[in-house]
Amino acid sequence: MDTALIRWRSYATEQMSLLVRLARWAMLGALSGALAGAASWVFLDGLERVTHWREDGRQWLVYLLPVVGLVIGVVYHYFGGRSREGNNLLLDEIHEPTAWVPQRMAPMVLVGTWLSHLFGASAGREGTALQMSGSLSDALARVIRLSAADRRVMLIASLAGGFGAVFGVPVAGAVFALEVQSIGRMRFEALVPALTASLVGDRVLRALGAKHSLFDALSPHVTASVLLRVAVASLLFGLVGAAYSSWVHSLKAMLARRVPWAPLRPFIGGTATIALVLLFGHDYQGLSSPLTAQALHGDHLGFAVFALKLLFTVIAIGSGFIGGEVTPLFMMGATLGSALALPLGLDGQLLAAVGFCAVFAGAANTPIACAIMGVELFGGAAFAPIAVGCVIAYAFSGHRSIYTSQRVHTAKSGHRADGSPRVGEWQQWRRNRPDREPQQG
Repeated sequence: MDTALIRWRSYATEQMSLLVRLARWAMLGALSGALAGAASWVFLDGLERVTHWREDGRQWLVYLLPVVGLVIGVVYHYFGGRSREGNNLLLDEIHEPTAWVPQRMAPMVLVGTWLSHLFGASAGREGTALQMSGSLSDALARVIRLSAADRRVMLIASLAGGFGAVFGVPVAGAVFALEVQSIGRMRFEALVPALTASLVGDRVLRALGAKHSLFDALSPHVTASVLLRVAVASLLFGLVGAAYSSWVHSLKAMLARRVPWAPLRPFIGGTATIALVLLFGHDYQGLSSPLTAQALHGDHLGFAVFALKLLFTVIAIGSGFIGGEVTPLFMMGATLGSALALPLGLDGQLLAAVGFCAVFAGAANTPIACAIMGVELFGGAAFAPIAVGCVIAYAFSGHRSIYTSQRVHTAKSGHRADGSPRVGEWQQWRRNRPDREPQQG
């Protein structure tokens, strides 16, 4: 009896400790989510206003894009500090907490993204939401004096809150935050605050009046033949995600070598965007939401649509304009899926939805989050083809990522990457790894 009583008390103590920890992190996650939701509402409301203002007969604003790029470049170069690192700073602080995220990051990325969209750069919105959420949550962590380990968890929650709120996908937002830091590893110690932050962020944003785009729920007839053809298309989705990541980083590196003064780089990018607009029109500026909607409604678009959006976005982000990359990747995937549907004999809506999720899955190495996002956006009936698309795209995108601070915890070949090198350092790490087999002959 005494032994049973001791065991029961030990069990009760353990459960009470878990309950206290759960309540603490649920509360901190809710605070992070509330900050993310409020910040995302301010951002999205302003983004909608500047986009409508530009599109309402003011397309000529693109001719001022080089000057605006120069202004953004000067501000970030001389006053941005570590804010210049963007999303990669948040990932670095999650991996190895060393210093507080600059509080200036939130207002700078907010205004910088509004300006980029107002004057017609091809940028997105995810990066802005994540950086605002991370900056505000880290400021809260400083006020309440969290430890370095707890700051790491809080930053993961901030990623969940920002992603879940800005796209209206709270479950996918939580999984994205757990999955995005490292290839082959999910940080389940942050599960409770991440899910809480994402749910609260989404609820707060909706309560403030923001509305997300609604997509048709899909009811595809899924057969082995359909899944096989989806897998073929998804190989291309993965290659597009990898190509986008590689080209953006290559353009940044080339401009850094050839244009030493950083503020001049977005000036050059803005000038190139004007040339592209004169050649191909205004459809590829900003988010290009109308083209995404066309693809997701089943219209068959040509291959040139996704290719031009890819080119516009590589130039904008690679030259230093502020904003996210995810929404342009959504558009590239949806329009590429629309173009592939006809030759593959698939329903255009279905393959556009698969591409919408899969190109981002390949570019960010987040297949699980993107498959869940597909369910939240397009319904559970499409889960199998979307999941196949995300997994195949992830596998064929290689060890490339839009986030260079993402770590390679487990290589896609199945071997553990001891030392967890960054994605941007992966090739060098493979050449120099201690267990490298000697070359034959």
